[in-house]
Amino acid sequence: MDFKKMTCTEFTEALASKTSVPGGGGASALVGAVAIALGDMVGEFTVGKKKYADVEDEIKGLMARAQDLRVELLKCIEEDAIAFEPLSKAYAIPSDDPSRNEIMEKCLKDAAAVPFKILELSCQAVDLQREFADKGSVIMISDAATGVAMLEGAIKGAAINVRINTKSMKDREYAEDLNQKVDSLVAEYTKKAADIYSDVFNRL
Repeated sequence: MDFKKMTCTEFTEALASKTSVPGGGGASALVGAVAIALGDMVGEFTVGKKKYADVEDEIKGLMARAQDLRVELLKCIEEDAIAFEPLSKAYAIPSDDPSRNEIMEKCLKDAAAVPFKILELSCQAVDLQREFADKGSVIMISDAATGVAMLEGAIKGAAINVRINTKSMKDREYAEDLNQKVDSLVAEYTKKAADIYSDVFNRL
């Protein structure tokens, strides 16, 4: 099932149902995609305006990057679901099966990789949103702020979906290294997101 081709109603119904996918990771990816689409919209209302002629080429470049991020985040909805399926099956392996630990470890690492990717993409989106908020049309800055507020949620959602997998890993060195990377990104980019939101709010 291609989740990104669902209607909003279909996706939220699937999210609300008694199934493991889509879940928090896919929802975070969707939120991130919607958030950066708002930044792209700011760009659309900026290019072609005489007032912003000096930054038009830069805005066009930002829009191209925003479109790429949106596509990548939407792909992550499906990738997250695909990565979770083997893990759900691994949990059903009997505890006395000698291959269980090795299979579980691989599945946990694969399942953690997608929300970490969502986290990284959402952080990149925050940096783009800063540019849209600072250089885009002033009549659209509330949309940039809305997008960055949503990205903060996507970042936190992706982070917790990494940690739910690292929690069960036997390879604690790998798990703690990944947790440290997650914590560092969350600390840096939730602050950036809050600062951008505050800056825009104070300009209104």
